[in-house]
Amino acid sequence: MAGRNMLGLILTNFQDTYIPELTTQRTFSSIPFGAKYRLIDFSLSNMVNSGISKIGVVTKNNYLSLMDHIGSGKAWNLSRRRGGLTFLPPFESTGDKYNTFVQTIDAIRDFIEHSYEDYVLISSSMSVVNMDYQQMMNAHLKNNADITFCYRKRTLSKGSNGGEPIVFSLDSNSRVREVLINPRTIDSADCMIKTCIVKKEFLLDFVSDCVSRSKFDFARDVVQAAVKAYNVYGYEIKGYCTEIETIQNYFQANMDLLNPEVREELFNMRNPIYTKVRDDMPTKYGLNSSVKNSLVSPGCIIEGEVENSIIFKGVHIGRGAKISNCIIMQDCNIGKETILKYVVCDKDVIVSAGQQLCGIGSYPVCISKKSVV
Repeated sequence: MAGRNMLGLILTNFQDTYIPELTTQRTFSSIPFGAKYRLIDFSLSNMVNSGISKIGVVTKNNYLSLMDHIGSGKAWNLSRRRGGLTFLPPFESTGDKYNTFVQTIDAIRDFIEHSYEDYVLISSSMSVVNMDYQQMMNAHLKNNADITFCYRKRTLSKGSNGGEPIVFSLDSNSRVREVLINPRTIDSADCMIKTCIVKKEFLLDFVSDCVSRSKFDFARDVVQAAVKAYNVYGYEIKGYCTEIETIQNYFQANMDLLNPEVREELFNMRNPIYTKVRDDMPTKYGLNSSVKNSLVSPGCIIEGEVENSIIFKGVHIGRGAKISNCIIMQDCNIGKETILKYVVCDKDVIVSAGQQLCGIGSYPVCISKKSVV
């Protein structure tokens, strides 16, 4: 199994500025998603399903909720004596060494060097996707590549990204010939997904060279530089895949789960997405309640109307409340006669009786954690 020869690294520290509405009190990777998951569940589960048994989770700040969620890694079968899960927090109080990709890899060099695996799979927690990294590894070996990056076809529009989109120009053999950074509007582009496979020794030598030359920018000093000097290939993700970069595409990614075809592709018995399990009682539905086209977790009390919404565990929706096109996270209390449309409520929010809050699909209203409105 190819995954047995890969070390997994999940970098959680580069996207915290992308969705400030949800990351003031948590790291990006621990953002709740899809009624019961966290964003890191996809990267972790994909690695485990691909046979990777040693995974390092690189953290910088606000990672207490992430540690609470992952714990020892038992839910992913990573609680073991050999290999398993390792948290890699900053070794300095300022965490300055974790500001860029190059600095991060250099800071955890010892962890990588002392791993027995020959290859390293590096991923962020931005991607909502269910994929087999073994197939990507097979393509990497077949192409005799130095680096293989994931990519997907998508449409770019100005201001649609939280970061700078990196666009590949590939030849007929999927070798990357040119890299564009943050190009102007393109109808269809091969956009890099922040997931790659690289040989361990090559990675350490490449990072050492970047450090010695004070080159730290990921897009320009890593991706563009590598394409000019080494064999860099792309591996296309053809199924459902979206990257969470803004509150808008976070909202849309959750709404996509209301499509049965998307749910079947992301969550299936062949390659399950694991998460921390919180046992709870079944959801209670009031006599006058109504729920249409929604995902509702256990432990809720629904006395009002819910439509086209994602409802996490422990939510109470009062009598006469009307909730449509909303994401209501864990343990929120929605008062009686409340009207919410296109609203994202973070955890433990209290919405007083009679309130009316309305956003739009392209700009949902976001209520911060533990707020009272």
